[in-house]
Amino acid sequence: LGLQSPDEIVGKTDLAIAVAKQFNTVVLSADSRQVYREMQIGTARPLEQELQGVPHYFLANASIEMAYNAGDYEREALALLETLFKTHENVVLCGGTGLYINALCEGLDSFPPITNELKKAVFDDYSQKGIDFLLDELLEIDPNYYREVDKSNGARVRRAIEVCRASGKAYSSFKTNSSKKRTFEVVKIGIDWQNRNDLYERINRRVDAMLENKLLDEVRSLYEKRHLSPLKTVGYSEFFAFLAGETSFETAVLKAKQHTRNYAKRQLTWFRGDETIHWFAASERLTENVLEYLSTLS
Repeated sequence: LGLQSPDEIVGKTDLAIAVAKQFNTVVLSADSRQVYREMQIGTARPLEQELQGVPHYFLANASIEMAYNAGDYEREALALLETLFKTHENVVLCGGTGLYINALCEGLDSFPPITNELKKAVFDDYSQKGIDFLLDELLEIDPNYYREVDKSNGARVRRAIEVCRASGKAYSSFKTNSSKKRTFEVVKIGIDWQNRNDLYERINRRVDAMLENKLLDEVRSLYEKRHLSPLKTVGYSEFFAFLAGETSFETAVLKAKQHTRNYAKRQLTWFRGDETIHWFAASERLTENVLEYLSTLS
C-alpha cells in the first residue's frame, strides 16, 4: 500500500496515519531529508506526539555524517518489509522523495560500491576545481550521460563521476531502466492541490511556522557542518548564507519560501509522470475519499 504526495506541506502525514489506523498497520517514511536525526525543524519532521501512536520507520535514523542514499534506503526498507509483511497485510509508504519511492517500489540500477574516500576525493574536486572540471571528465568517459545530465546539478554530476572512477566504466552502462520484481503489490495515491495559489500560500506559512519554532537556532547549531551534502538543501542553505553575512535575514526568508515553492513544483512534475498514481483532490473529504477508495481494493 503505497502513499505519496508532493510534500509534507500538503498534509500527507495525517492522511498516512489515518490509513495506517484503518488497516491496523505501520508507516514507512520515504523522505530523503527527514531520515537525518539532526534535521528536525527545517524538514518539518513530525514530532512523536504528532504520529498518534502509529509506528513510523525511517524517521531520524541516520546522521548527516553518514553517507546515506537511495540504495541504502532500498536495501534497508526491503529487509524491513520482509519482516513487517509477516504480521501485517498492508504497510503504508509515505513521502515526497520520488527517488526513494521508486527505489522501494521498482528498484534501482545496480551500481558499484563507492568508498567514503572516493566520495571525498570527488567532492574535493567539485569544491576546489568546480563543476566544470567534473563535467569535462564526464564528457571524456561517458559522453552519452554528459548529454542528458542536468549540468547544474552538482549532486548528479558527482554521483556519475564516483561511479565512473570506481568502475572504470561509463555511468550510463549501469542504467538499465528496468523494474525489479517485487513480492508485494503497490497502490499509489497522490494528493492534488488543484488551487496552486493555496498550496504556495501554505508553503509560505509553513516557513514562517518553522522560524517561529526556532529554525534559525537549528541552522546555527549546524553551521560548522554546512559543507555536508544533506545540509545543502532548501531551508538550510538560505539561512547559512544569512549567518555567513552574505545576505539579509529578510532576503533569506524570501528565498527559502521561493525555493520551497520551486521544490514543490519539481516534485509535482516528477509525480505527474507516473501514470499509476491515483490522484485525490486536497479537500475536507480527502481522508474519507481515500479510505473509501482503498476499501474497494480489499
